[in-house]
Amino acid sequence: MLDVLGVDIDPELLELALTHRSYAYEHGVKDNERLEFLGDSVLGRAVTVLLYERYPDEPEGALAKRRSGVVSTVALARIARAIGLGPHIRLGRGEVRTGGEAKASILADTVEALIGAAFLSVGSEAAEAFVLRLVAPLLDDPDRAGAGTDPKTALQEVAARRGAGVPVYTVAGTGPEHARVFTATVAVGDLAAASGEGTSKKQAETAAAWAAYQLLVKGSDAARA
Repeated sequence: MLDVLGVDIDPELLELALTHRSYAYEHGVKDNERLEFLGDSVLGRAVTVLLYERYPDEPEGALAKRRSGVVSTVALARIARAIGLGPHIRLGRGEVRTGGEAKASILADTVEALIGAAFLSVGSEAAEAFVLRLVAPLLDDPDRAGAGTDPKTALQEVAARRGAGVPVYTVAGTGPEHARVFTATVAVGDLAAASGEGTSKKQAETAAAWAAYQLLVKGSDAARA
């Protein structure tokens, strides 16, 4: 895992960063949520400074929109999948059974925890360099990053352009209160249907919208090829 990350994270902090609360609850150990809290702050600062320097003529609103796209759950989950993070996350039995290693919310939270662990292990400068390596592919893919800012709006716009009407969402929740998981399904007329999961209804709908958006955009790309 460390070879992929390219940063020298303390082994104990790395293990903690990879420990989801479902595993911690079952085994009586600490979870990664405090590291996630720290990593979120480091991530936000590094991305904010980068965007400020890279786009000197853009107003605050445009910069904020770009930042939201890069630090969103959808975007961070993309990063996690790109580095093969899922199989390394320590999950409880319930999350393993329901495919927790592929859930956008778990992947995104673990990326933030890794950033927090990097900050404590190697300091702010190296941790921010680590962040910039992670987000570089998103900054080089502006269309996808833009959709990642607000997948539901992006999906609605694509649906409208294709005359499919407004996307329709259905959401269901499962699991105990301390580990509630929501699954959303979105249908875009007869064009596409997709599902997503999250720890809130909003997260689940966002993940589903992103999955449907990708299906539609990939289909459009294939048709033009």
